[in-house]
Amino acid sequence: MILDVYNLKAEKVDQQEVRDEVFGIPQEELSIPLIHQVVVAQLNNKRKGTSSTKSRGEVSLSTRKLYRQKGTGRARAGSAGSPTRVGGGVAFGPKPRSYSQKVHKKMRKLALKMALSSKVHESALILLEDLNLDTHKTKAFNEVLKKFDVKRKVLVVTSDLNKNLDLSTRNLQNVKVLKKEGLNVYDILNHNYLFIDRPSILSIQEALVN
Repeated sequence: MILDVYNLKAEKVDQQEVRDEVFGIPQEELSIPLIHQVVVAQLNNKRKGTSSTKSRGEVSLSTRKLYRQKGTGRARAGSAGSPTRVGGGVAFGPKPRSYSQKVHKKMRKLALKMALSSKVHESALILLEDLNLDTHKTKAFNEVLKKFDVKRKVLVVTSDLNKNLDLSTRNLQNVKVLKKEGLNVYDILNHNYLFIDRPSILSIQEALVN
């Protein structure tokens, strides 16, 4: 398939041929369950799993019976560490654990191809000749967004470290910049538009085909 290539003024300057198996998967072949599985695994792998609570056996309280079983007119009670009492242990509370999930490499690649194809179907993938801004000011990148009439969340994928791009987008809450090596399914789907430069798209395509 052929994608139009634009400059930062939103002017069409060229065309780029890309592989259908990466950017042109038909909509009816997009697997929502597969994409969901990969996204859930990705988010779970970010979790630290360090939450911890004390059980009734771990709180620093006496284990003696608080008062006799019968004759007081009160409900029977055991130790002060009971989960039903203030300051007692926590029943079924979290303990340190790993939330990591393994996903097969082929599944991750396929989900990434589907995410990219979905952006093409939505006309939300914008291929740029380059992302070289003349200045580091936020206004500069805001002007680019205005040229493309983009007002929602934008993911910018670049091939190399770009100081002006990083500085000009740093204060924009709706813009996230990633190097091509860090491209992932969650960020693609979590943003409404995908800006990507030509060197990056060729590198991504090569990585996903091989």
